[in-house]
Amino acid sequence: MVTSTTHARMPGPGGPPPDKLAFTEPSGRRRITPVRVGREFRPNPPLPQLMRKAVLDDRGQRCVQVRLGARAAENQEARALLDTEAGIAFRLNQLLGDTEYTALFPRLIGYELDTAEPFLLYHPPRGTDVAQIHVMGAADQEIFTRDLMLALCLLEGQGLVPRGISPATVRWDGAKAQLWGLESVTRIGLPRRPWGPTPFCPPEQRGREGVVDPRDAVWSAAQLLYRLATGRLGPADGPPADLGEHRKLDRTLRDAFAPRAADRPTPAQVLDLMAQGAARRVRLAVPPDETRPHHEAFEEALRLKRQAPGARPRNGSTSTSGQGSGQGSADGEVLCPYCLETIRLDLTKLFVTDSRMQYQPLDPAGIKNPLRRTDIMRGAVQKCTADPEFPTHYIPVPYLTYGRPLTVAMVGQSSTGKSHLLTQMIAAITDGGLEPFGLTWQSVNPEQHARFLRDRVQPLRNGKVLDHTAALGMDDFARFVESLLITDARGQVRPVAFFDLGGEDLVRTDAALRFLLGVDALVFVVDPALALPLPQLDHARERWGVEVNRDGDLAFGTVLDRLPKSGGYLDVPAAMVLGKADLLRFQPPVDRWLSRPPTTSLDPELIREESRDLYGLLRRHAGQAWLRPFDAIRRCTLHIASATGGQEDQGRYPAGAGPRRVLEPLLALLTMHGLIQVPGGAEALAVGEAPALEAVPWEEAAGAGDAEGPERFERSSERSFERSDGPEEPDGSEGGEHQ
Repeated sequence: MVTSTTHARMPGPGGPPPDKLAFTEPSGRRRITPVRVGREFRPNPPLPQLMRKAVLDDRGQRCVQVRLGARAAENQEARALLDTEAGIAFRLNQLLGDTEYTALFPRLIGYELDTAEPFLLYHPPRGTDVAQIHVMGAADQEIFTRDLMLALCLLEGQGLVPRGISPATVRWDGAKAQLWGLESVTRIGLPRRPWGPTPFCPPEQRGREGVVDPRDAVWSAAQLLYRLATGRLGPADGPPADLGEHRKLDRTLRDAFAPRAADRPTPAQVLDLMAQGAARRVRLAVPPDETRPHHEAFEEALRLKRQAPGARPRNGSTSTSGQGSGQGSADGEVLCPYCLETIRLDLTKLFVTDSRMQYQPLDPAGIKNPLRRTDIMRGAVQKCTADPEFPTHYIPVPYLTYGRPLTVAMVGQSSTGKSHLLTQMIAAITDGGLEPFGLTWQSVNPEQHARFLRDRVQPLRNGKVLDHTAALGMDDFARFVESLLITDARGQVRPVAFFDLGGEDLVRTDAALRFLLGVDALVFVVDPALALPLPQLDHARERWGVEVNRDGDLAFGTVLDRLPKSGGYLDVPAAMVLGKADLLRFQPPVDRWLSRPPTTSLDPELIREESRDLYGLLRRHAGQAWLRPFDAIRRCTLHIASATGGQEDQGRYPAGAGPRRVLEPLLALLTMHGLIQVPGGAEALAVGEAPALEAVPWEEAAGAGDAEGPERFERSSERSFERSDGPEEPDGSEGGEHQ
């Protein structure tokens, strides 16, 4: 950010010294330079971005700055637009490098987004925007059309479509076109949203019909070319009546004016019509996909988990240890989450807190009013005396009266963001995030819940950075920080309690971690700054005083070694979460998943796809040590999330904490415990469904000499080859929406 005013003018002789600008280059290198800036203007009045010329004086480098003013930056939608623009510019910079296609798009110099006035820096735009050109000659039109289609082909190859092609977003310097307006780019397959002026916005997009298609941009490009050929705007719903009078336009783009995308040519088809084989050359210029071996390793790991001895759940539950059932034992006993001894409701050991927060005995027999009795019992606790040598501890009464509780522990070393992630999970639940899945909630203890909201949820939502979790004393024990009653679609109620310990406690080997022996689910939080040696994380590491640890998170190893194990895998359900993912929001595959809207239905195939992508990222860049929870635990999903949506600036989050995908890990755990039903069952969500050839052992399929064997194997093969996974789930989430 600029260290003094952000509105300094170009100083004349004897004027004030230039301000300084700090930003991150696409390479990840941090750069601080004196800067001089000119007058700002709004390049596209419906949008919030401002633009101005600037000179970076460390290199005498001329550029343009695209930024949000302080007031606009308080709006999350405006920030999302700038984030979208930055992400597309960053991705194109990484993809195209120094190829001939780089000039088709704005060239990114640097960015600074997690600040009060976020901005991007670009190389100066080439030429002039075509809104200033009345009519373009036929020879120039051909080059212009080719360049536009090249740009569309490159974006389509990344699963992207620009919705904002218009005279205001395309530039021409007499030799080459350049496509701006990257904030309008969205992902193929998302619902259409109106964007841009008529007639450049295609009919289906204006009507919010169907999903985004690469041919949407072909309509916009055709309308722009008609405007440059004739000096007039074309009709908004079909081909111009005089199209035949413009031979080149008619020959190349007649079908591009079709009202429906399905009837238009693709960008590649238009490009090949102009220069045979050009679309293939574009595809070959893009670097090959390097994720395939890592994705194959993920699929092999799932195959081994499916075939592990004793891996299938017993007694029809979703867990080999019975965690799928919400029923307690026949006599009402449950496991104390602290001392791990069995406990049952005892009306002679109840307490409530007084005005000084001191425990006072409660005799429920003296409360005759049933409504008042129910309310008081919700806030009451029971003293657990199951282990006389364990420190004094109390259990909320509702925890003991709704069957077998489900305990969830957050795992990760200090400063990984566990507390922020858990806080936003609870906040998402209180905002109704579980309702689309047929779940409702109620606090186990109203007083504890109110304290959690007051001390953690509200400050974080207001943009305050939460304090680190306090360490336990030497003789202290782990306590859950929040607990909820979750009711599923069948009306079954289960208490769900959350443990959140400091990282220094999670590496202890004494009795402090004994509670893990009874835990029902684990959330392993990966800090990208510690795990991934990517250059764009260097600044974060420098700020926090940390280094990449190739040996993995020490807390992961300590916790995994403490858990009881039978067979080849641990069978406690788990989720691995790449936290602070906003640090990598422009890095594939993080950009794809982090930009998705909140989940409203669970698709096991999509969850496995996200798990596969994150597995590949960690395996490729971090190493196998960071995947130890996935390797050790049979049912473990992987997720990408950000508790805050951005990094803090001077102890606060500039636009408040905007969580992204924080509930998905918990939804996966609740599914593995049977609270949410999904196609294929909870088992398929975690380890996938076995293909037909894998599901039938070879000896059995071959018949082992049985006359029926060949026929059985043939039928199995047919099932395998006929299996269809259906259409691919659409990628990602779009950027901002403006009409």
